[in-house]
Amino acid sequence: MFWLACWAAVLPAAAADRARVEAFLEVTGFDVALDSIALSASTAPDMLGVDAGAFGSQWTEMSEDVFDTEKMRGLALDILENTLDDAALDHAAAFYASDLGKRLVRAENSSHLIEDDEVKQLAGNRIISDLVKAGSKRVAMYQRMGSAIDAAGTGVKALQQIQFRFLMAAAAAGVIDLELDADELRALMKEQEGELRLSLQASSLAASAYTYQEFSDAEVQAYVEALEEEPMQRVYELLNAVQYEITANRFEELAHRMAELTPGQDI
Repeated sequence: MFWLACWAAVLPAAAADRARVEAFLEVTGFDVALDSIALSASTAPDMLGVDAGAFGSQWTEMSEDVFDTEKMRGLALDILENTLDDAALDHAAAFYASDLGKRLVRAENSSHLIEDDEVKQLAGNRIISDLVKAGSKRVAMYQRMGSAIDAAGTGVKALQQIQFRFLMAAAAAGVIDLELDADELRALMKEQEGELRLSLQASSLAASAYTYQEFSDAEVQAYVEALEEEPMQRVYELLNAVQYEITANRFEELAHRMAELTPGQDI
């Protein structure tokens, strides 16, 4: 997975135009995935060791402004318009426009917008437990699905980078007093990488089990095989990078904006 600084060197010869990219986001459901980034704002106080209950109406208004869905979609369009090649776009759009693809997008959109992630995780874990007891092949399919969606295997490092950028921005803005310097923070995150990887794998399995529970084995198999095709791999590598970059960008902005909240305000 690559970041914005690297993209200038790999721009395709035939990038897609903005209108086609906008239609692509809708047919694939990536527009809803982008919108769901806003739900992650609720985790920000926890990452900073701040009592979430201390943030009232001003916090709500500020986070809604920072994680404005139109703003995030605009950022995604700006990036994808210059990086998503027509061939990959057409390939992915054709799959998600199929009958199976449309049903998958509806299921994924519904799952993305569930605000209480714990409920989804608990339900998904129960499904996984039942599948394991039944000796189902679905668990292995979901594992393949996770590998296909993050074929480069950089999801863990990307999430750590989001957290790193947020913490450093919050420290620079005076929101928190960070006792570790940048190198020490990176070293700590390196130590935690293995544990985070296992946690994310378990979380991904549960989320997949919950999201695709109404689909047959054959349909899940067909989806996994579609995700493993080379053009789809290119699309997901780029979409993942866009989603992670926008998340990091918005969390940095949130950190700077949090400095506007002063003691005594309704925060």
